[in-house]
Amino acid sequence: MKLAILCIVFFVCTFFAFLQNENNTIIIKTQINCDHCKQCESCGGRFDREIPFIIGIKNYSFDEKAMTISLTYITKQTTPEKLREAISNIGFDADDVKANPKAVAKLDDCCRKGS
Repeated sequence: MKLAILCIVFFVCTFFAFLQNENNTIIIKTQINCDHCKQCESCGGRFDREIPFIIGIKNYSFDEKAMTISLTYITKQTTPEKLREAISNIGFDADDVKANPKAVAKLDDCCRKGS
């Protein structure tokens, strides 16, 4: 009997844990100014190093042609506004949120705006 109760409690807790991790996807428009940024460490490497560590990110992809970042995130851990701010802090525009100037200064010259 105790084993049955423990199993029921375990399954109920697991069920509610999955409910809390509802995922959503957002597509953010950005702009990269050089033609080799996917390969250079300043841009491509920065995306690969920093985006996975943004709290709540489950998956991401960058579309070079459309200049968009697709982010799948956990809605209980982050919001679209926080994601845009995080992209800005990497050094790139995120929709209407402009890139953080201090982060842009860390990019290679070829990757900075206006180059």
